[in-house]
Amino acid sequence: MPPILPDFSNSVKLKYVKLGYQYLVNHFLTLALVPIMAGIFLEVVRIGPEEVLNLWSSLHLDLVQILCSSFLIIFIATVYFMSKPRSIFLVDYACYKPPVTCRVPFSTFMEHSRLILSNNPKSVEFQMRILERSGLGEETCLPPAIHYIPPQPTMEAARGEAELVIFSAMDSLFEKTGLKPKDIDILIVNCSLFSPTPSLSAMVINKYKLRSNIRSFNLSGMGCSAGLISIDLARDLLQVHPNSNAVVISTEIITPNYYQGKERAMLLPNCLFRMGGAAILLSNRRSESRRAKYRLVHVVRTHKGADDKAFRCVFEEEDREGKVGISLQKDLMAIAGEALKSNITTIGPLVLPASEQLLFLLTLIGRKLVNPKWKPYIPDFKQAFEHFCIHAGGRAVIDELQKNLQLSAEHCEASRMTLHRFGNTSSSSLWYELGYIEAKGRMRKGDRVWQIAFGSGFKCNSAVWKCNRTIKTAENDGSPWADCIERYPVHIPEVVKL
Repeated sequence: MPPILPDFSNSVKLKYVKLGYQYLVNHFLTLALVPIMAGIFLEVVRIGPEEVLNLWSSLHLDLVQILCSSFLIIFIATVYFMSKPRSIFLVDYACYKPPVTCRVPFSTFMEHSRLILSNNPKSVEFQMRILERSGLGEETCLPPAIHYIPPQPTMEAARGEAELVIFSAMDSLFEKTGLKPKDIDILIVNCSLFSPTPSLSAMVINKYKLRSNIRSFNLSGMGCSAGLISIDLARDLLQVHPNSNAVVISTEIITPNYYQGKERAMLLPNCLFRMGGAAILLSNRRSESRRAKYRLVHVVRTHKGADDKAFRCVFEEEDREGKVGISLQKDLMAIAGEALKSNITTIGPLVLPASEQLLFLLTLIGRKLVNPKWKPYIPDFKQAFEHFCIHAGGRAVIDELQKNLQLSAEHCEASRMTLHRFGNTSSSSLWYELGYIEAKGRMRKGDRVWQIAFGSGFKCNSAVWKCNRTIKTAENDGSPWADCIERYPVHIPEVVKL
């Protein structure tokens, strides 16, 4: 039976209709002003220069009026530029690359699990199933203390891991930027689960002999989204302290947090979390604007801690045997989805073009007034960003965001490859992802980057960056991707049989 209606998808190029709509709405003001300006120009040509001069002379403006008008314009311009927020530049950043001796292939991980949990084969089997579906590769790394059988999570070993990760990242940042320790005005360190005394920020100050008047902060307990919280804090400080440099260090120390019990909800982090860290240099100095890689555009933070389920979905506690671990609840992904929804509701109006905002508004009005069963319109964030850095918390996290935001495989490539090569490095994973995009030579001047991170509490935080200059692949000599970027992307099967 022939179709009653024609196949509009073939007869009409809907793709070009949508592009035309987007261009029309996004450039509405420009398209409206063009005929007005053309009309004014034609009128001036018609009446001639003499009539224009006669019209000007008929205004009878004296010197005092001209000076007052000039002063008013200068005053308004001065107030505008003085009240404008300072531009915050990301000069450069460095990610820690663990040594080969710290690598944990699947076979090694499972052998250690069998020896440590020899009395509980079901827990070993559970970890194997998680690892098979995790999206991690064979080159992820754990700190030296975890390689012992049984692991030795001592305070000394934890400090040793912190020094190795943080100092290596800082040394690399100094080398890449030419920054001297005395030039650091603000220091922010975030590490969620390891909070010794003296603090990690004090450890950095002692190591590099930073100035006595440095403004230092140490953030703990804020989960995998703490990196963007640190960026937000640095932004606020740089707004009130002119001509300053801020260094942000994001890491998670694995040594004291390796769970050795039997609770399945607490065994999950063992399979996903790996060594990693990053050091980022931010500045509000105009002299840095030329060489800076990015300019910070927006930071949007969403906190769902008022809800009890959201508060407890990632929770550090003791199991029945008194062993401390991080418990990940089954409703974690549903809570993350709600947090993401709140976050994009806030960030959408700041970044989406007018065409997407108009469609969203019309759909919202239609659902309220016409039919509540209408499917809500999901804005096309690909119109607002060229690159996406989704927190590499696990394959399920990336899958869920790709589905909800309707992203392509290429948009999620950096997140999946970071998870495969380095595992879940907590708050620093976003910087490994950004490094992947740069190492692939995909970052161009004017490109916009959306970083999305989730953390305990429960939090969803976003940062928007605009690329300040085209970044060449030759700049990635010190990148953790330098020796392996040619191998990526790789195919990651749904299940890796161990």
